[in-house]
Amino acid sequence: MSKIGTYFKDSYNELVHKVSWPSWSELQNSAIIVMVASVIFALVIFAMDFTFRNLMEFLYKALY
Repeated sequence: MSKIGTYFKDSYNELVHKVSWPSWSELQNSAIIVMVASVIFALVIFAMDFTFRNLMEFLYKALY
């Protein structure tokens, strides 16, 4: 049981004294970058899906 207590004490010590946390402005900039990248990724997926769907409809109409 003492190993669990030691683990939590060491984890707390590391999080408080050894981890460098980002500033509020760095955190906001990172969040904006992630949001923009997510929107771009979603638009690329949408474009691929739209193109593939139209291509398949065209091929099905041409073949049948």
